[in-house]
Amino acid sequence: MQMAFYIFIFFATFWFMEFMAWFTHKYVMHGLLWILHKDHHQHEPGFFEKNDAFFLIFAIPSWLFTMFGMMNGNDFRLFIGLGILAYGIVYFLVHDVLIHRRFKWFDNIKSPYFRALRKAHKIHHKHLGKEHGEVFGMLIVPKKYHQEALKTQKP
Repeated sequence: MQMAFYIFIFFATFWFMEFMAWFTHKYVMHGLLWILHKDHHQHEPGFFEKNDAFFLIFAIPSWLFTMFGMMNGNDFRLFIGLGILAYGIVYFLVHDVLIHRRFKWFDNIKSPYFRALRKAHKIHHKHLGKEHGEVFGMLIVPKKYHQEALKTQKP
């Protein structure tokens, strides 16, 4: 029964991170910490961006929860840390690899979901300033982009 609880904690944390990513993106990255996020919208030369610092901002709580969970007999904190880690891995693969193509690993993905996700993110990036924008989440895509992707899907 305890393992079922830990699995629930893991998945609940993973999906909570989608809300955290949306909230942080909308109110922190496009707010107080725009100075770090700006180069993600207004590209500057080089492979790395100041925006990459957000990796550490999210990695530190993951590491701390994992460490303290392991130090206390693999309690619930471990599964919170692993949920954050799993979201971070998915975020990296979706955002940096699939959407922004910083690594050319997935060249032939034809999934309507991923096409909808890329379109929603492209709409977000059409705004170069911090004040405007839409579609701040990562994995949950507004319905209209799903419908668009399905309409343009080749049989």
